[in-house]
Amino acid sequence: MSAVSLGLVLVAVFFLALALLHRYGDLGMQERMVLLGTLASWYLCFLIVFVLPLDVSTTIYKQCLQDNAQHHSNQTENSSILYPTESAVGVCEEPWSYIPDGILPVFWRVVYWTSQFLTWLLLPFMQSYARSGAFSRIRKLKTALVENAIYYGSYLLIFIFLLIYVAAHPQWRLTWTEFQTIGITAANMWGLFLLVLLLGYGLVEIPRSYWLLSCHRHLLAKTYFKVAKLAGEKAAAVEKLADVMEEVSVINISVKYNHSLRKCVDTILTKCPIEYQEEMGRDVENYCDDQHVLPTKSGLAQLHKKVISAMLRCRQTRVQWSMLLERVFHLEDVAKNRSSPTGYFVRSFASTEQGGYIRRFLYTPKVEWYWECVFHPKFYKLLALLLSFLSVAVVWSECTLFSTHPVLSVFAIIVRTTQQQRYYICTEVVCFITVLFLCLCVYFTVFQIRVFNYYYLVPHHQTDAYSLQFSGMLFCRLTPPLCLNFLGLIHMDPALSPPDQIHTSYTSIMGSMHLLPVISNGFYIYYPVLVLLLCFATLYNLGSRCLNLLGIHQYVADDEVSADLVEEGQELIRRERRKRQKSQNTANSKWEWRERYGGVYEESRERKTGYTEIKDDQETQCKKNIISFAWQESDEQQRSLLHSRDNDGS
Repeated sequence: MSAVSLGLVLVAVFFLALALLHRYGDLGMQERMVLLGTLASWYLCFLIVFVLPLDVSTTIYKQCLQDNAQHHSNQTENSSILYPTESAVGVCEEPWSYIPDGILPVFWRVVYWTSQFLTWLLLPFMQSYARSGAFSRIRKLKTALVENAIYYGSYLLIFIFLLIYVAAHPQWRLTWTEFQTIGITAANMWGLFLLVLLLGYGLVEIPRSYWLLSCHRHLLAKTYFKVAKLAGEKAAAVEKLADVMEEVSVINISVKYNHSLRKCVDTILTKCPIEYQEEMGRDVENYCDDQHVLPTKSGLAQLHKKVISAMLRCRQTRVQWSMLLERVFHLEDVAKNRSSPTGYFVRSFASTEQGGYIRRFLYTPKVEWYWECVFHPKFYKLLALLLSFLSVAVVWSECTLFSTHPVLSVFAIIVRTTQQQRYYICTEVVCFITVLFLCLCVYFTVFQIRVFNYYYLVPHHQTDAYSLQFSGMLFCRLTPPLCLNFLGLIHMDPALSPPDQIHTSYTSIMGSMHLLPVISNGFYIYYPVLVLLLCFATLYNLGSRCLNLLGIHQYVADDEVSADLVEEGQELIRRERRKRQKSQNTANSKWEWRERYGGVYEESRERKTGYTEIKDDQETQCKKNIISFAWQESDEQQRSLLHSRDNDGS
């Protein structure tokens, strides 16, 4: 059964990672190495999250066996007990997901070191390779090596300094295993301090976002704000694309067809929109001046990179614009249908989504009205309250992480209770919900990060290769320390558990922070304080207000700039609604005209076709008669001539 459970987890996690990659990446257009690297990094990180609860239940079972063996040995050694009673520890039942010894240590070692190889070595190199504008793979490899020379050189320099520091202290006789543990601990500390920012934001923003989803007025105002902001970004993307196309046009004119760089120019032209390609072709035909400046190959590589970036950004904004319009129209329809006495959901425009079996037969207009207008707000409020409870429990457990006597961590108390009762299923469910919520808070922030359009995860297959690989790097760096923090919350970390307690296979690979006393002593004091400070900063929107002061507009309900952008978004939606309504009316008029006059038109067309055929037949018959008459006349003439010749001969 253990092999079946582990195999099911491996298969389910793979399809989960593949589904997310399909949502954000383009499986048909992007390079396979980019897709494989991103899929591998996401898959390994999700494996850590899903397999860790099985490791916890297996460790609890081993601890039960050890306690039973120790209890029976104590009874045997105690000679004063003549009639030993039944063991107070109880019978240890093997959990359904028990994984035998030797499997999990190898599994964690392979998963961890593969993910670290991806995040620190391979993915940064692949980022530079995918972002390069070179025209050959060899050139791309050289560019990636040059860009990563400083990156890898800094790590090599740190490694050399560590070796010198260890060599200068003879009392530190570090083995290879201890040296690995120090490296793992240093990587975990880097991930934990980055985790503070992401976790502090997610613990507050996720419950608040679901609570605000139940407030229709706030949701509509925020969507108007997004419309105004995206309209500016869309216009800027189109303008930037036009500027880049002007540069391409100049290069296209200057580089003749017999030049050695013409192949590179043709490669750039294939990445341009079709309308620009046709316009550039006409410009080349009408251009007569021979005075031009020839570009270099490195300049063409930079231009190629700019074309790819501008095209991607323009396509992203167009897809986001269409999806956001559908979202706004739907929210406005919900506001109108709330006061509907019929109880049927009526849409202003036909949905662009394909109507499948569920939408046609199950999600009917009646069901949609009850969900959107009645149950939707209540459901999200209930979900927000549940998530708020989990957030408070996480913050409290983080702040009481160091308290082992008494145990104040909520999750540690729950896990100990299920451990004493031998409820392995409950233990796995609690562990899975806890670690999944922590990952949700962190990954939610990762998917919401937007660094000046340089790193941005866009759904509907619009995320570029650089952002996909950057997200894979973040996942690989954040997931191991996040799971180590989870083990600290349930007091199964070696630094917080009793000395005689069996450690999980995960911590046997990750090690303990006790090897670095300076870090371990300060971490349990300042880490909870930082999480608490970030939660309060997110609660009062301090980050959004600071970004607004810097000119990066974020939605704040009581901000004047946000109010102006909301009004601008409303006006833009009115224009788009009028355009769509006009096009829909035109299409309906054409359809009505075809329905009303389509029969008469077809009948007249058939008559006209029949008349034409009759006329053609008459003309053909007339031509045949003329030809036959001509042949008859010629025959008679020939006969008369022959007859006259005969008479003359006689």
